Amino acid sequence: MQKLIVLLACLLGQGLLAQDYFYQKFQPFQPDIPSPEEFLGYGIGEHHTRHDLIVAYFEKLAEVSDRAQIQEYGRTHEGRKLVILTVGKPTHLDRLASLKEQHLAFTQPDARPQPPSELPLFINLAYNVHGNEPSSSEAALLTAYTMVASEHPEIKGYLEQAVLFIDPAINPDGRDRHTQWANTYQGQPLVNDPQDAEHNEYWPGGRTNHYWFDLNRDWLLAINPESRGKLNWYHEWYPNVVTDFHEMGTQNTYFFEPMKINGSADPIMPDENYDYLNTLFGNYYAKALDSIGSLYFTREVFDGTYPGYGSSYPDLQGGLGLLFEQASSRGHAQKTAYGEITFLFTIRNQYVSSITTVRAAVENKDYLYDYQQKFFKSALANADKSRIKGYVFGDRYDKNRVRAFIDKLLLHRIKVYKSGADEYIVPSRQPQYRMVQTMFETYDTYRDSVFYDASAWSVANFYNMKYRPVNTAVLGDAVTSTDGLASVPAVSRSDYAYVVDWDDYNAPALLHALQTQGIVASSAFKPFTATTLSGEKDFHYGALVIPVKPQEKSAEEVYRIIREAQSKWQVPVFSAPTGLNLKGVDLGSNYIKPLKKPKAAMIIGHGVRSYEAGEVWHLLDTRVSMPITKIPIRNLDKASLDQYTVLVMVSGTYDFGPKLQEKISDWVRKGHTLVTIGTASEWAIKKKLVKEKLTKVAEDTLAAVARQPYVDASENLGKSAVGGIIARTDIDLTHPLAFGYQDTAIPVYKNNEVWLQPSRNPYATVGSYAKNPHIDGFITRDNLEKYMKPSASLLTSPLGKGRVVLFADNPNFRGSWYGTNRLFLNAIFLGQHIDIPEKE
Repeated sequence: MQKLIVLLACLLGQGLLAQDYFYQKFQPFQPDIPSPEEFLGYGIGEHHTRHDLIVAYFEKLAEVSDRAQIQEYGRTHEGRKLVILTVGKPTHLDRLASLKEQHLAFTQPDARPQPPSELPLFINLAYNVHGNEPSSSEAALLTAYTMVASEHPEIKGYLEQAVLFIDPAINPDGRDRHTQWANTYQGQPLVNDPQDAEHNEYWPGGRTNHYWFDLNRDWLLAINPESRGKLNWYHEWYPNVVTDFHEMGTQNTYFFEPMKINGSADPIMPDENYDYLNTLFGNYYAKALDSIGSLYFTREVFDGTYPGYGSSYPDLQGGLGLLFEQASSRGHAQKTAYGEITFLFTIRNQYVSSITTVRAAVENKDYLYDYQQKFFKSALANADKSRIKGYVFGDRYDKNRVRAFIDKLLLHRIKVYKSGADEYIVPSRQPQYRMVQTMFETYDTYRDSVFYDASAWSVANFYNMKYRPVNTAVLGDAVTSTDGLASVPAVSRSDYAYVVDWDDYNAPALLHALQTQGIVASSAFKPFTATTLSGEKDFHYGALVIPVKPQEKSAEEVYRIIREAQSKWQVPVFSAPTGLNLKGVDLGSNYIKPLKKPKAAMIIGHGVRSYEAGEVWHLLDTRVSMPITKIPIRNLDKASLDQYTVLVMVSGTYDFGPKLQEKISDWVRKGHTLVTIGTASEWAIKKKLVKEKLTKVAEDTLAAVARQPYVDASENLGKSAVGGIIARTDIDLTHPLAFGYQDTAIPVYKNNEVWLQPSRNPYATVGSYAKNPHIDGFITRDNLEKYMKPSASLLTSPLGKGRVVLFADNPNFRGSWYGTNRLFLNAIFLGQHIDIPEKE
C-alpha cells in the first residue's frame, strides 16, 4: 500500500515532464520522425496545445513517414480543419481502397466476406468532443507519434493487424476557446488553487462548439458541420472500434466501460455489445491502469441509452463504442482529495487507454469482425420478426420540413422511397433497421428511470412529422438525394399582389429576406381563398400578402426581389391579379396586418443556459439569415433596449435587481415583445412581471414520511426530474403563435420542471398539454398526472402595450426541433400583432 501511495504521489506531481514519462516502454523510435516535444518546443503537459499546432504536427507525420496519411473531413463553423490521421503499415496504406472494400463486406447482410485473417481491423481513436476536456487531444499527439515512429515489436505487431484512424479534436472551436483561457492564466509556478482563474472559465466556456452546441449529443441529430463531416466519414468506413475520450469533475478518478445498466426495457443495442464486449475490453483497461497505479471505477454512472453519443452511435453501426472519463485538472494543476492532479497525469491515463484500446482490439480481431457481420445480419432478422414493415410519412403543406427530415435519414444511410404524391416510406427491412427504430419508435416502459441524458429521441417527432406504421411496404422510386425535393414553381410577375404560403418552414426566412430589401409584407389573421395566376388557392392563417403599388419600389423591382428570395428559400409564392377573394377576407381587409421588420436581442452571460442561447443564435443565423444581438448580462444595465422589438430570455438564473427588472418591464410596456423559455418563464411569473401563475400541487405536510435507504437518495431524487420527454400539446390554430400549423396536436420537447398554469384570460393560452400527453420518454406518474396534464405549454400575457410570450418547453432544443421552431419564429415576426383581449 505504501508503494502505491508513493507511486500516486509521483504521478500526480508536477515532475517527470520528459517524454519517457509516457512511452519509455515503446523505444526505440525512428530518429528522423520528430516527437511532439521536438515539434512543439515544449513537453506534452507543460502547456495546452492549440488546434492548429495539432494539425500541423499530424501533417508533419504524414510528410515524413510512410506509415501515415492525413485527411480533412470537414471544417468547423469558425473554419478550423477537421482531420484524421490514418496510420498503418505501408503495404496496408498502399492498398487502402481494396482493404476498405473487403472490410465493408462485413456490413452487408447478404455478402459472404473473406475470412478476416489477412484483413486489418479498423480502429477510430477519437478525442476531445468537449473542448474544455483537453487531455485527450494531447494524448492523441502521443499516440500518433508512438504508432508512427516506434520500432518496438509490440507497436509493429499492432500495425500488422490494424489500421488506425486518429481524430485528434472533434471540437476544435471549443478546444481553442479553452486552450486560450488555460494558457492565458497559467502561472509560473503553477497555481493549484481551485479558485484561481485558470480553473474557472467565463461563460460559455470551452465545452461547446461555436454555436454553443454539445457535439457529444449531435451524432444522431447532426446539426453541426463537425458532426455531419464525421458521420459522412464514419459511413465510408464503419470502424470496428471507436473511442470517446472525456473529462469529468476534478475530485473523481477515471471511468471506463462497462456503464450502468441500459435504461431501455428492450434495448435496440445488442446485449453482446453492452455486456460482453464492454466487459472484455474493460478488463484490459483495468490491467493497464493497475500497472501505473491509477484509480478508476466502472458501472456506477453514465449509460449508452441515448444513441447520439460518440460512445453509443458506433454501437448501432456494428462497432464497439467506448467511453472514457478522466478527472480533469481544468488547467495545469489542481488540488484534490488525493493531493495534486496535473495536466500531465490526466494525459498519461488517456494515452495508456488509447494504446490499450489498440491492444484489446487487435487481440480480439476475429471476434470483432464476426460480431460486425452478425450485427447487420441480425438487423434484417429483427425486421423480419416485426409486424411493422415500414413507416409512411409526409406533409403536403411543408416540403422544406420534409426535405430536412429526409436529409437526416439519408445522412444515417437509412433507405427512403417515394410512396405517393406527397408521401415517402422507410422500409424496416434494411441494414440500418436499428436506426429506423431510433427515428420512429416511441416507448413508455423502461428498465431504469434515471437517465444520464434524454429518455426520448424519436426523431420523426422532432420534425412534427406525421407518420404511420404499415404492415406492407410498397416501395416507389428510391430517394438518394434531397436535391429538388422542395422545389416550387417560379413565381409569375404580378402588378397587383403576391401571396406567400406561411405553412412552409422557410417562410420566416423568406419574409426576413424581403423585409431586408425594403419590401413591406402583411400577415393574414384570417384565412381566405384567392384567385391566382396558378388557379384557385386556399391560404391559411399567417399567409403573407405583398401588394405591389404601395411599395416604394417599382413593380419590376418588387418582382425581382421576390423571385430571388423564392429561388433561395424555395417557398411557394403566388401572383394575385385581384384583391377580391373567392372566400374569406379580401386582400385589403383589416385582418391583413402590415408587418414591421423585427430587430431581436438576447440576454447572454453568466447564469444563462448557454445551450439554449446557442440554439436561438444558430436558428436565426443558419436558417433565417437574421442577425440577433447578444447582450451580456454584465452590460444590460447600460444597454439601450429601445432599438429592439424583441428580447429573448432563455432558461437561466436571472438575479436582476429591482432597477434592471423595471427596465425590462418598462421596455415591454412600450409595445415590445419579451420571449421567455423554460426557467426564464418561471422567473417572469415569480417576479410578477406577468399575472400568470405556476401549477402548484398541495402537499400534505402532516403526513408521515417513510424512511428510505440513504444510499438510494440520488437515484430516487433523480426519478422526479424530467430529463427529456416528448409530449403532445394542443394548440390554438387561430393564434398568431400557431400560424403555419395545420393540426392542433403537435409534439413538444420537455426537459425541465417548469409547469405553467393555464391563463385566467381565455385568449392567452396558446398551447395546453393534451388529455393524454405522453408520446415518448420516461416521466413519473406524479409529474404526468399532477403537473403536466393540468398545465399549459405556451402562454401569452399582456404587459402595457406589449406582451410576454412564455414557453414552458424549449422550442429549439438541440437545433433539431423543426416542429416547434415555428412557434418561436412566430413570436419574433408576428408578436408585434399579439394584442391579448382583456375584460374591462
